[in-house]
Order: sequence, then C-alpha cells, then structure tokens
Amino acid sequence: KKVPWKTYAWVANRDNPLSSSIGTLKISGNNLVLLGQSNNTVWSTNLTRGNARSQVIAELLPNGNFVIRHSNNKDSSGFLWQSFDFPTDTLLPEMKLGYDLKTRRNRFLTSWKGSDDPSSGNFVYKLDIRRGLPEFILINQFLNQRVETQRSGPWNGMEFSGIPEVQGLNYMVYNYTENSEEIAYSFYMTNQSIYSRLTVSELTLDRLTWIPPSRDWSLFWTLPTDVCDPLYLCGSYSYCDLITSPNCNCIRGFVPKNPQQWDLRDGTQGCVRTTQMSCGRDRFLRLNNMNLPDTKTATVDRTMDVKKCEERCLSDCNCTSFAIADVRNGGLGCVFWTGELVAIRKFAVGGQDLYVRLNAADLDISSGEKRDRTGKIIGWSIGVSVMLILSVIVFCFWRRRQKQAKADATPIVGNQVLMNEVVLPRKKRNFSGEDEVENLELPLMEFEAVVTATEHFSDFNKVGKGGFGVVYKGRLVDGQEIAVKRLSEMSAQGTDEFMNEVRLIAKLQHNNLVRLLG
Repeated sequence: KKVPWKTYAWVANRDNPLSSSIGTLKISGNNLVLLGQSNNTVWSTNLTRGNARSQVIAELLPNGNFVIRHSNNKDSSGFLWQSFDFPTDTLLPEMKLGYDLKTRRNRFLTSWKGSDDPSSGNFVYKLDIRRGLPEFILINQFLNQRVETQRSGPWNGMEFSGIPEVQGLNYMVYNYTENSEEIAYSFYMTNQSIYSRLTVSELTLDRLTWIPPSRDWSLFWTLPTDVCDPLYLCGSYSYCDLITSPNCNCIRGFVPKNPQQWDLRDGTQGCVRTTQMSCGRDRFLRLNNMNLPDTKTATVDRTMDVKKCEERCLSDCNCTSFAIADVRNGGLGCVFWTGELVAIRKFAVGGQDLYVRLNAADLDISSGEKRDRTGKIIGWSIGVSVMLILSVIVFCFWRRRQKQAKADATPIVGNQVLMNEVVLPRKKRNFSGEDEVENLELPLMEFEAVVTATEHFSDFNKVGKGGFGVVYKGRLVDGQEIAVKRLSEMSAQGTDEFMNEVRLIAKLQHNNLVRLLG
C-alpha cells in the first residue's frame, strides 16, 4: 500500500469479468460468491456445503491471503478456502508453488494476457512432477503449443541449480518441501519491512523487491537473461557457456554430431561419443559449475552415501552420469541419469558438479597428452639446468687457470713478487720515489673483486667520508663483510699520506680499530 501505484497480486475472476462496474461480493451457503448486475454468479469458491458449526467469515490477512474460515477458528489448518491455493501471476511470501498431494491440486503461476488485461496469458510457471526429479518449468502455451522455455533445475538442498537466487541474504530465506503431503517451494521474509514477489509475465519470470525508503519495485533478477537460458539451444551431450565462442561446447569425449551445422554455430543436434561406453572399464569426468541436465530420465536416492554414487552408476550399464542430490553438510544422496544428457549449461559461479561417464580410453588419451606435456616440460627443465651447471663449472675452471697462468707469468718487480693475489715485499718498496714503507705482508686484491663487493661503489653502501675519500661497506664472495676506503681524485691528500694511514692501521691492533685485510 506504500507503493505509489497499485500492485495486483491476485485476481479472483480473471477469465470471467463482470459485464459492468456493478457487482456484489457476498457469503452464501458457506461460499464466497461474486454476483453480476443481474444477480448471476460470476465467480464462486465452489465449496461443498457443510454443516455450519459457527458463523463463516471472509478475511484478508496481512500477508495478502484472502481466506474463508469459521469465526471461532483462526488457525490456518482450519481455513475453509484460501486464495493462496489459487495463485494468478504472483507468488507472495508464505505462498506455496507446487503439488498438494492430499488435494491433488497443483499451484502454479499464469501470466496476464497484457499489462491491463489480467485474463490468463500464454506463459505458465509450474512444478513438473512427471520428471524423475521435480523441476519448475516456464512453459509457453501459445496457440495450444506447449514449448518449455526455462527450467529451474532440481533442488540441491540450498537452491534450484538453474535459478540465480542469492544465498545468504539477511532478509529472505527459501524453502523446498518434498514429502508424502506436498512437493512445494516457498520463500519467507525475515525482515518484515522489506517485501518481495515472484511474478511471471509474458516471456519472463521476475523477482521484484521493495526496500524502504524506495517508493518503487526493484528488479532483483529475471529469466531468461542471456543466450544460454533458452532450453535446448545446445543439443545432447553439449553445454552452453557464455565465455566461449561458440557458446555450445561438446563434453570432453564427444564430438559434434553434425560438424557442418556446428561450424555454422548451430549446436541443436548436439554431440556423440567418440568411444562407446564399455560397461566395465568406464570412468567419470567431473564438470564444475553446471546447471544439471534435464531430469526427465533421472532417478534419485536421497539417502545414499555420496561415496557410493560412482559405484552405483557403474553397476548400471545405462547410467550416463550422476550428481549429488543434497550439497549441504558434505553431501547426501545421489541423482542418476540414464539416456542422453540435454539442456546443460555452465555458470561462471554457482551450479553443481556433474560427473559424466566416459570410456576409459577417452580419459586416458587426455591423460596421456597431459603426461606427454609434463614430460616435455620436465625434460627441458633438466636439460637447461644441466647446461647451466656445466657452464658454471667450465667458467670456474677457466678462471682458475687464468689466475694460475697470470701468477706463473708474473716477473719479479723491484723487491716484491706477485703470487696468487698476494704481495710479499722482501725488503722495501718506493711508492713516491722518496719515502719507503716497511714490509707489509698483505693480500693484493683485484680491483674487480672490490667493485663486486661494494656493488660498483653504490651510494647505498656508503658508510662515511673522510679526508682521503669515501668509505664503503662490502661483502666478499665468501661472505666476509669488509670496509673499503677509496682514495678520491678530489682528495687534498696524496698517495704518501694514504700509505702512511695504511701502515699505521697495519701496525696497530685495538678492539676499536678494524683489522687491515688488504
């Protein structure tokens, strides 16, 4: 009532309107009747006349249910008649769609013929219990032709696998009942300030929701919505996937039945097996996020341990696939298909796992190809690794030979001999032509080793700066940490002063003074 325009949820006499705006609604003989201008009966609840134990009243309940009951009995089980048992085009919260097995009544939705004509239209949304597993089907009855355009998929304990209901909403819950009394679907609002309805119109099934303070209905979802929604777009043993091109895909182990039509993106003829089932050496291919196949050829065992589903299917040579019946709490029960698998689609998210039976040879081919690819990758990896190791060994051997040759070929220069990167001064050496420095038995490092240790004298490794130049931290190839003082070209000091410092550090030993390495 808070929405600006009227939302019609139920019409009593949709196919038998009043001939004028004059009419009378009254209770007559425990029945609710609608009389026309000439007192003729236009519509009636058609209840069998019973003993009037008490006064009969008609009441419109807050949930939208229009009921007839005895005045002294408000319990819903005592209703003599209720509009919720006779839906028109709209399912309200607490209404039920499906079969009442006690009264043999099938409660279903039928579209309006037009936006301003509530008479029965061409589209019907009803539960089909003739299938091995009950499903809701959207049917187009135009010109008395029955064409199935949308199916809900079977109930998996949480949702219908083919309907995009959102789980985990904090204001709405869904319920599916299948027992000896009824097979029915309903939904309930846990937040009474939010309202929702399911409506079938010409061509679509819509869920609309109204959340205050909005003053309009919002379209929550609609079916069909994409190219994969129409049934039988892809034939048997193929599935529709929005993210592939073409959208129809043969299940692995199957090939197009008509390659020419398939190449023209007509997948209605479906696919055929490359290798027939052997009924002895078959295995199963798991397909993820699937809307399960049409359940016309399906059977269900709701109490079976899911670990035995595969064994049970293999024991029946006609079984072509299976799925888990109830996905809650790790799974319970099994659904089995015999014959062809039709009306399958793959979702980006949601859906269920479907296990398709294949000849082991079809799976072995794919496994063999995978092993071949894996073997090639491993082979290449080993080959490259061996080549790298050999290259490092050869380089190290060559480097050592170069150093040895350099040492062997180094002549005596002045009073020192160069031997394997070590300078062993025998008596004295002139640095500037005037000053002499005492014998210092210190290693002589190659400049390249110092460059490497300091990462090319990186500023990141700079630890200080003095009169002679910059001091860098570094790390030798054996892991030893060192400090490197480099004489700057811009320094005011010369080589003599630098060597004096070297001599001083070499002679002094103190806990707070670093040891000279070279």
